[in-house]
Amino acid sequence: MSLLAVKSLSLILVTPLFTDLSFTLAPGDRLGLIAANGRGKSTLLRCLADQAEATSGEITRARGAKVALVTQDLPPEAASQTLRAFVTAALSPEAQDFEGWRVDVILDDLQVPEALRDQALGTLSGGWQRTALLARAAVTEPDVLLLDEPTNHLDLSRIGQLQGLLAALPRATAVIIASHDRAFLDAATTRSLFLRAENSRLFPLPYTHAKQALTEIDAADARRFENDIAKADQLRKQAAKLKNIGINSGSDLLITKTKQLKDRADKIESSARAAHRDLSAGMIKLAHSGSHAKALITLADAKITTPDGRLLFTTGQKWIEPGDRVVLLGANGTGKSRLVAAVLAAVQGDFDGIRAAPSISIGYSDQMLAQLPDKSTPFALVQAVSQSDQAVKSNLAGAGIKVDWQDKPIATLSGGQKARLAMLLLRLAHPSFHLLDEPTNHLDIEGQEALESELTTESATCLLVSHDRSFVRNVANRFWRIIGKKLVEEDSPEAFFASELAR
Repeated sequence: MSLLAVKSLSLILVTPLFTDLSFTLAPGDRLGLIAANGRGKSTLLRCLADQAEATSGEITRARGAKVALVTQDLPPEAASQTLRAFVTAALSPEAQDFEGWRVDVILDDLQVPEALRDQALGTLSGGWQRTALLARAAVTEPDVLLLDEPTNHLDLSRIGQLQGLLAALPRATAVIIASHDRAFLDAATTRSLFLRAENSRLFPLPYTHAKQALTEIDAADARRFENDIAKADQLRKQAAKLKNIGINSGSDLLITKTKQLKDRADKIESSARAAHRDLSAGMIKLAHSGSHAKALITLADAKITTPDGRLLFTTGQKWIEPGDRVVLLGANGTGKSRLVAAVLAAVQGDFDGIRAAPSISIGYSDQMLAQLPDKSTPFALVQAVSQSDQAVKSNLAGAGIKVDWQDKPIATLSGGQKARLAMLLLRLAHPSFHLLDEPTNHLDIEGQEALESELTTESATCLLVSHDRSFVRNVANRFWRIIGKKLVEEDSPEAFFASELAR
């Protein structure tokens, strides 16, 4: 028995996003949906929820199966509703009268404070809005739960709550999760579907093991393609030799043989399948100018405070030298972003207790990407640090921002496009020190891996904040944790991860 059956599904918007996609979803399945930004994950989920139509193909839902979709963003019309009313509205009027208690149960499960339940959603943070969307879907007790980037805006403690909620669902409930959070996919899924323009791949494995299997398949495809092309080239060379001999000797047999060899070469080339390369994520490549300073940043018992002057913590004596990749760890509200702001102030001017080396050049990215002015355009921002119009267009295209988006206001770009633009501007700045607050927000997995590769090069130095466990594990070589009123250096992030997920 299957709850959903997808057969030969295709979605074409100017170019194919995915084609000939087929899979089934059985009761209890936990399926991870993985693809670069712009490859159609959100649209596929809407198609499965009967909220959008594919270009071709079929979706069959089991009779009476209830499908609930948790979207990435709150509907604009919901901003004025209270969190409690928004969740309650998912129930039928009859259920609201007799089973309204289910709303409080699900809000308790998600540890939503009582004080927030009757606040307007528009006044709440992105994390609480995401929690409200999840509660609204879960309270209907769906047979199929579709989650679109469910960990965006969530800190580790709420990611842990989400993992607990999914684990506590009825065994027959099936879940599809579109996510760029690799650690979350490993924890919450047992199957992985890599969505591609053609030849999408499905594995009965969670993300990390599935990605290894996919890499092996892609490598085998690459070798097969190279062998096929080499064989076709050899046949063409043989055909060229026979053609000359045939012309000189006047042999019709050799002329016929020449045509046969060419036909074989054409057939091999036409059937050869190139190895998969998905460049929709854009190419992220950070350059580093380097610095001869022994310590780029020195902390000397700096006091990190709230905007109204209340002490959050003191830093103690610490420093960041070339090659250090320091990650700040701490629960939400402990002051991570305040320390980032203090370091930025020290680099740009002055901050008591924090000193920046005179030779430092900084590359800064805010978690809300506030460094990207809404009214500006990608072309204008890159043109300010690039040389020619053609270089600007090439740089933007290389970052995955197509020509038709390059002159549009930044406010109209997707989160993924903004993230790639921010990374491009960092690369063009040639910083010796990266100061990054949640840099993987909205970056797809390919973009995250590209950023990781660049930051782990020998010359990269950075101070960063991230809730992405895989990113932290792959990038950092030093860990600073806020405990109480102090900033403490630890050998590993694992104790912090475990404590936050269990909260």
